[in-house]
Amino acid sequence: MNAPLLRGTGPELLLAHGAGSDVQDSYGPLIDDLTEYRTVIGPDYPGSGSTPLPGRPLTLDELADHIVESAVRHGADTFAISGFSMGCSVAVRAAVRHPERVTALILSAGFAHPNPRLRLAVETWRALGRHLPESRELAAYLSLMVGGPEWLDERSTDEIEEQLTLFAGGLPPGADAQLALFEHIDVRPDLARIAVPTLVVSPLRDLLITPLHSRELADGIPGARLAALDCGHAIAAEEPAAWAALIRDFLTSVEETPGRVRG
Repeated sequence: MNAPLLRGTGPELLLAHGAGSDVQDSYGPLIDDLTEYRTVIGPDYPGSGSTPLPGRPLTLDELADHIVESAVRHGADTFAISGFSMGCSVAVRAAVRHPERVTALILSAGFAHPNPRLRLAVETWRALGRHLPESRELAAYLSLMVGGPEWLDERSTDEIEEQLTLFAGGLPPGADAQLALFEHIDVRPDLARIAVPTLVVSPLRDLLITPLHSRELADGIPGARLAALDCGHAIAAEEPAAWAALIRDFLTSVEETPGRVRG
């Protein structure tokens, strides 16, 4: 297992990044803020960063165990988990599989089960990635999907071109294998079993994973809090300070003790 991001002091916070991404891409602008009061542990999934893909399809259980094992290997017996996008499903599964270790959950721009619209969006992403990798077409599609409409409207031509260049730089080698999980993910049966404090963060302008999904997570987890941010899917690009503040305020407001799985 390759070394994860490991920075900061204080209680541990484990990060679960999105599919077709890595920890720096999903959380980069927040990390300095988070490490002021937390020890942040950020492993990349197999196929992202320097973590190799296995010679078989990925599973959600495998990703959940992967991030937990990474935290434990670096001395964290218990920890909160912040999940972003598909990382929310990973975090939920980790809390159910390892209740003795997980103390709290922050689920941002996530889903319990992809509805037909989300499946179509991911299907298009995968097709463009297979047939037009590192292309302007793929970069434009991802920009339109992850950027909030108002935020994109305010970008200059140079700023849009800079973003397209970033996206056209190529997806992680395991992006398609990670995105393939959208065909099978369903953590709806897990939600009622979550027994730790949970914050669900819903980006109101998200065109990729719409607010409906955040409501489903919040409604399904006993006692979950729901907070909104006025931005698109790419929270770290649009509202990093507000997102970091939500995470900080929630974690300082709850007493973090390992949970027990309900039922």
